[in-house]
Amino acid sequence: MHAGASGQPPTATAGPTSFALRPFRGLALSAQRVGDPASARAFARPYRDVAARLERWEAQGHVVRDREAALYLHEYTVGALTVRGLVGALDVSRAGAAERVVLPHEGVHQDQAADLAARMGEMELNPAPILLVHRGPGAVRDLIGRIMTDSPWQEYVDRAERHNRVWAVRDGSLLTELAEHLASSRPLIADGHHRYAAYVALHEQRPGTAADLGLAMLVDQDDTPLHLGAIHRTISRTDLDDLARAVGPAGTLTATTEASALAALSPTTLAVTDGAAWARLDLGALTERAAVQVLHEDVLPRLQGPHVVGYHHSVDDALERVARGQQLAVLMPAPDFDLVDRIVSSHRLLPEKATSFQPKPSLGVLMRSLLDG
Repeated sequence: MHAGASGQPPTATAGPTSFALRPFRGLALSAQRVGDPASARAFARPYRDVAARLERWEAQGHVVRDREAALYLHEYTVGALTVRGLVGALDVSRAGAAERVVLPHEGVHQDQAADLAARMGEMELNPAPILLVHRGPGAVRDLIGRIMTDSPWQEYVDRAERHNRVWAVRDGSLLTELAEHLASSRPLIADGHHRYAAYVALHEQRPGTAADLGLAMLVDQDDTPLHLGAIHRTISRTDLDDLARAVGPAGTLTATTEASALAALSPTTLAVTDGAAWARLDLGALTERAAVQVLHEDVLPRLQGPHVVGYHHSVDDALERVARGQQLAVLMPAPDFDLVDRIVSSHRLLPEKATSFQPKPSLGVLMRSLLDG
């Protein structure tokens, strides 16, 4: 069973139930270390040594610590896609669903969240921001334009070949304007549901400390949209006949060719294969429901016998697993952002791994030490 993560309101400065990001003192790996897989050793076990490890790296010039607190604007470019977002400290100290202003769209495994909370507590670090997304007000885009007229705090191409630019925002009047225009925002969690739940758990263990806050990046989907992709499924120990019986009133499973099944893939039609035969699963007209909800809520519970669902970010990966036999691949459509937003705004959750927001920022561009307060 999954327990749904609750969204909570950030800072009190913009109102008791309003969204806000607080300035913090940025911590960053050096340009030569960002995007380098070898940098992961800085965050490896034993986690209690991570803070001291980063101090040693700082003395060696591998870590940069900002001189004072700021709200940061991080822009990164991956190929032809540029993503830009505000990075700040999110208040997680009030965990009331009635007040929530950060909206989860997937459930979490509480044991995984507890493990992450323990890890962050030992590291004394938020090693990466969770990713929040919304359709932001034009006034904030105008303010971001003003920020970008200044020279970046940092600019470099990292080891993953991503072009990063980071601005540090410290001007009081600009921070006030940003807070006022963001106060009514209700962003959804694009990536980091378990880390958000870990933020809440760590706050509950250490109330009134730096753990009241967690690191977050807010992206405007109308400015630099994240790509919202599909996560495909494999279902073990079942076949097309079993699936046809399980579909029932939820839709119609029709045998067809591979080309026809793939061509039919749409928000209301899934493509299914056992590695040899292909079918299309038509779900009919869906009213304020995503195809992934119908699959997990209406179809999979009706499958007879034990089965395991696997998750795959590419069609090729899903089909490769099916080629090994005794399972089905269910190819999913990419969810619609506005539908996902409406679903979570009505306090409903999607199934686990329903969305894939890409690209995510490289590890180490911005971190937050819990020792800085």
